[in-house]
Amino acid sequence: MQRKSIVFTLFFFASIVLAKAQNIDSLESKLRSGLNDSLRLRTLLRLANAYRAIDLKKSFEFAEKATHIADEKNLLWGKAASYFTLARFHSLSGDFRSSAKYNDLALNISFQLRDTSRMTSCYNNLGLNYSNFGKYDEAYFYFTQSYQLAIAKKDSAGMAVALHNMASVFKELGQYDRALDYLRHTQKISDGIKDYEGKAYNFDEIGDIYRRRGQYDSALKALRVSLKVARELKLNANDLETETLSKIAKTFLAKNDNANALAYYDTAYALYKKTDNQFGLAQVDLGRAKVYLKERKFGQALKLMEGSAATARQTNSWSLEIECYENLAALYEQQGDLKKSLSFYKQYKQLEDSLFSQGMQAKLLQDQVRFETASKEDQIKTLTKLEEMRKDELKKQGLVRNILVVAVALTVILLFNVYRSGQRRIRINKLLMEHQEEVKKRSKELEQLNEVKDKFFSIISHDLRSPMNALSGILDLMDSDRIKPEEFSRLNKELRKQFDHTKTLINNLLDWALLQMDKLKLQPDKFDLQKLVDENFRLLSSLHLKQVNTVNQIAPQTFGFGDLNMVNLVLRNLILNGIKFTENGGSIEVASREVGNELVVSVKDTGIGISPDVQKILFNKTAGYTTRGTANEKGTGLGLILCKEFVEKNGGRIWLESQMGKGSTFYFTIKKG
Repeated sequence: MQRKSIVFTLFFFASIVLAKAQNIDSLESKLRSGLNDSLRLRTLLRLANAYRAIDLKKSFEFAEKATHIADEKNLLWGKAASYFTLARFHSLSGDFRSSAKYNDLALNISFQLRDTSRMTSCYNNLGLNYSNFGKYDEAYFYFTQSYQLAIAKKDSAGMAVALHNMASVFKELGQYDRALDYLRHTQKISDGIKDYEGKAYNFDEIGDIYRRRGQYDSALKALRVSLKVARELKLNANDLETETLSKIAKTFLAKNDNANALAYYDTAYALYKKTDNQFGLAQVDLGRAKVYLKERKFGQALKLMEGSAATARQTNSWSLEIECYENLAALYEQQGDLKKSLSFYKQYKQLEDSLFSQGMQAKLLQDQVRFETASKEDQIKTLTKLEEMRKDELKKQGLVRNILVVAVALTVILLFNVYRSGQRRIRINKLLMEHQEEVKKRSKELEQLNEVKDKFFSIISHDLRSPMNALSGILDLMDSDRIKPEEFSRLNKELRKQFDHTKTLINNLLDWALLQMDKLKLQPDKFDLQKLVDENFRLLSSLHLKQVNTVNQIAPQTFGFGDLNMVNLVLRNLILNGIKFTENGGSIEVASREVGNELVVSVKDTGIGISPDVQKILFNKTAGYTTRGTANEKGTGLGLILCKEFVEKNGGRIWLESQMGKGSTFYFTIKKG
């Protein structure tokens, strides 16, 4: 199956290359004819872009020739276009420092030319450069500048690109929900303007978010959509196809499906090889090395890692070089060569620590270019002032010259005031927008707090009052000796059931109230997860709730890290919830598995299951959904809400899977101890 995929990809790529080659022959023939400087420069730039999908080195050669002509003839439009093209090629080769330098040069010239389209693209590309430096605050600033320009000129495509890039910043910061919100907004814009290319990029980003979350099946589904659209639109020339193939390979590697991971890496490698993209080849080689390392094929892994590291050093690709050193340290550690492992680990940490300063150097380079531009403007102002002084001395030569000097001076002042006024309006509008967003956020929080308060009082007035009245009635009957001996046993069980329900309700209410008032303080510590589950099973079995089998599948010596009381409450509520909706003779099973630095704990029951509509609101603290159990047990709707908030307090996530009639499985994550 994978061999067919590779053959199809290569055939698909070959058809594009053939079409490009025909266009290239026409352009090179035109270049050999006698062209003026302007036409020659345009032809060189078109050739540079045409060779991008065939030979990246030749792309650089033509772009550098175009830059030479633009600099020599001082063609501002040519400088902007050639610097922008060079910046893009340096980014493809992994040299983000050089890319940032040329993007900044292109941006400054675009300011002079008032080319807002180029400015929008330069801001976006600078944001991508700084994102690769790890300076996400700078990256976000540039993306917002691009977005504001796009809004000003009503450029929907530019807005979509900027929002997409902002989403990538939130993704790198681990704020996956916010990143997905931005991507959904981006997709709405793309759908509105029928931007199918944007769909491919969005699904590529969504798939990567799911991969990082450990939702591998969802990741593969999204990435395959991206790959399909990219191939339909022939976007491999933009390197989206190769990036998506690599992300699919990473997903399979995370699923321990090494065969599929290698197959997709091979496909990406073949595409990068066609364009002789050394940076791309080095990235793929590092990915393949990780597969071999997992399979303990140390010789093959070492060769690929060393090759990738050498390419990274040649192309100034710090992020790739850091990743190579980190994996070399891991390889030697697995081989038992701790001395070499420590050596590479030190190189990894030193380069990682210096990455921030390297990013700062790129920022200083940008500031330097802006400073030079500002210096030239100061020189122009000084010369203008000297010229005005000379005209004052010669004002007797004619009234017309004096009027001209005054008119020039007034025009400069007027333009300066207009510029300052515009900048002030921009700042005020930005502050107003931020204030409006803050007001909306606070209003939403207040609405939620009011809903929580209403729910709290509803529970107190109904769910707490009803069982207390029932208990009072039973006690009155007992006090007046109106209970027959044969009824006493039954009422005793009912009294016990009411008492247990009320005690659970009060405990949950108190815990919930403390949580809402932020009075519960986190006290994380290491604990034995298997023993904690055993203790809960023993406690709940002593209550004789139902004849339900309990199974502890957690391996011995499985340690978690978090607030013991909170985790204990989560386990107890989930097990109680399972017992509540499981018939006599059913079973409750608790298990765990390791995923990265986390433990994924599952509580599985063989109960009646939960409908999809109920699943959507089960953890919503303003909904407070509850229903009777299989033995008519009551509930308050607080238990699962507490579980969600306590799990999140400990830095984890909670979710469920359920089918009607087949039972339910609740999952939550905690840190490994």
